[in-house]
Amino acid sequence: MTNAQRTKQADDRWNWLWEWANPVKFMALSGKVLPFAAAIAALTLVPGVIWGFFFTPEADKFGSSVKIIYVHVPTAMMAINIWVMMLVASLIWIVRRHQVSALAAKAAALIGMVMTLAALFTGAIWGEPMWGTYWAWDPRLTSFLILFLFYLGYMALWGAIENPDTAADLTAVLCIVGSVFALLSRYAVNFWNQGLHQGASLSLDKQENVSDVYWFPLVLTLVGFVALFVLLLLIRTRTEVRLRRLHALETRERMIDA
Repeated sequence: MTNAQRTKQADDRWNWLWEWANPVKFMALSGKVLPFAAAIAALTLVPGVIWGFFFTPEADKFGSSVKIIYVHVPTAMMAINIWVMMLVASLIWIVRRHQVSALAAKAAALIGMVMTLAALFTGAIWGEPMWGTYWAWDPRLTSFLILFLFYLGYMALWGAIENPDTAADLTAVLCIVGSVFALLSRYAVNFWNQGLHQGASLSLDKQENVSDVYWFPLVLTLVGFVALFVLLLLIRTRTEVRLRRLHALETRERMIDA
């Protein structure tokens, strides 16, 4: 087999994936996925939160405040992973120039910003009885605050630039830069041992995990938050695709009138 044939064979393996970047195919597929995402979110998030808040005991050291993990931990994990998803989508836009990937990154930003704000807010509520203060310039808290500001800056940059392709290019660069703080938010506890923030609540190391009585509803809640993100992302991306079509039609009409 020649090099050209190998290259063509490799391209064919990925073509099925790139085809879904076509707005028409994306709209058709996402419309079918939406009901399933909504069902999974409802069947996992609601029971997980009820189980965690009302059917788990108080912790020895944390008391009833431990139950805030069912909102704080999932929102914190989603805040970081949503930025990673935006990074991947932005890189696809830079390399392949697929419009749906850029619009998906744009659509995810607001969801990620809300998740980051929720993580900061619930962390402050949890931190007051644990540390005696709502805020400390802890490495993880500080990097999370900077990540929140990057989310705001990302959305502001999209809104400030009229040309959508130029906006996608510049926000992709911003997303790459902001990924440094997304990584710091995830691994700051490992980098700086002097931080106040506790270790991971979910870990491959069973010694670091929370007790099973808290672990099972926490995992169920986390699955619910992931499904909720997928649901909101599809809804917002579909809206962005429609707005992009409307913008293209308006531009065409202005050119005809001119």
